[in-house]
Amino acid sequence: MPTTKITIVGSGIAGLATAVSLHAAGFDRVTVYEADPAVRSLGLGLNILPNAVRELAELGLLDELRHQAVRTRELAMYNPHGDLVWREDRGTHAGYGWPQLSISRSRLVAVLAAEARRRLGDDAVVTDARLVGLDHGPGGPRGVFTDRHGATRTVETDVLLCADGIRSTARSLLYPDEGPPLTNGTTLYRGTAWADEFLTGDSMAVLGDDRRRLVLYPIERDAEKRRALVNWVAAFPDGDGDGGTHRRPMGAADSREVILRQFGRWSPPGTDLTSLLKDTEDIQRYPMTDRDPIPRWTFGNVTLVGDAAHAMYPAGSNGATQAVIDARVLAWHLAAHPDLGEALRAYEAERRPQMTELQASARSMGPERVITLAHQRAPGGFDDVRDVFGEEELARISHDFAVTGRFDQEWVNTRPSLTVSPSRVPVARPDSRSAE
Repeated sequence: MPTTKITIVGSGIAGLATAVSLHAAGFDRVTVYEADPAVRSLGLGLNILPNAVRELAELGLLDELRHQAVRTRELAMYNPHGDLVWREDRGTHAGYGWPQLSISRSRLVAVLAAEARRRLGDDAVVTDARLVGLDHGPGGPRGVFTDRHGATRTVETDVLLCADGIRSTARSLLYPDEGPPLTNGTTLYRGTAWADEFLTGDSMAVLGDDRRRLVLYPIERDAEKRRALVNWVAAFPDGDGDGGTHRRPMGAADSREVILRQFGRWSPPGTDLTSLLKDTEDIQRYPMTDRDPIPRWTFGNVTLVGDAAHAMYPAGSNGATQAVIDARVLAWHLAAHPDLGEALRAYEAERRPQMTELQASARSMGPERVITLAHQRAPGGFDDVRDVFGEEELARISHDFAVTGRFDQEWVNTRPSLTVSPSRVPVARPDSRSAE
């Protein structure tokens, strides 16, 4: 096993988590190739659900991440009038053995990159190496990489793991007729700004109707000043009252105007949206995209990981979460199976049915579906949510989505560990729950 050479394409969350997981499982010949001249620690906020936090804890990273994240206490969902539709505890407050973390993507990537280099050496992450070709034939996989000057190198390896994101070059080479990611006609506006704490100070708030969403949650706190770095996301259909501005480049001032036109009359809890937008220096804008499920991730000793395999809409906090789970399950199977191709097929057999189901659920907005239903049933608002829903109905929607993503409390707290002991090779599948 230690002699196995493993090559990873992409130094995002999926690629770096895979590198760290492989080392923890006993593999020490692991190299990550990144297209950019440096590991990109870009991006705004994201949530890591307890099932993935458990994996990061078992890799020894939880203490470091706790200092750089907010432990999410609750999720609260509202209609545009500020009427509470559904509230639930999160993380340890909900009985999980591990917290839910809200964190800057840049901080998570930096922690994973530092750990990968600590475990595998500084040369384990190679930058300025863009994948342009691959061969998954019987002679073993080969990846062809080029740098920004046009020089190419061919890397022969025992296993090629492709974690190069929603616009994966590897996936396009395996599925040349697929085309670009799909959009649902919704544009996301995103940013961060310091603001007064709202609700518990550790809350995630989601507001919406049947077309629009406004998401707010802290990713850093200043407890003394009762201030938080709030990550916000505003989403609405293209051309929905924006005067066609989604079709042209926009500055921050234009974006603020468009967002306030959509959400200026909404009532986010404890938040002055106008001030929050005014204090946001950089507003990012991009379409909401995902990928259709594909029938196969694995070709010989080549497989896809993270968004390259199963990119989904940002509903239910599953992007980074499922990338971490992919990494750990993949490393476990590579340690458990002496045949590398069999290991990759076992990883796919476990993960692909789950992710196909989760992608479909994300397209219906996962647990946020309760907001759409609330608007459809009571567009003018309500005095008592029990006049709109039975409490059992709301709880069932949330629980069913958690079960689909394998992050329900019972499963996370009780399933066997994916950690591979140095003194033994695992002999049983870690996921004993059947794929419905």
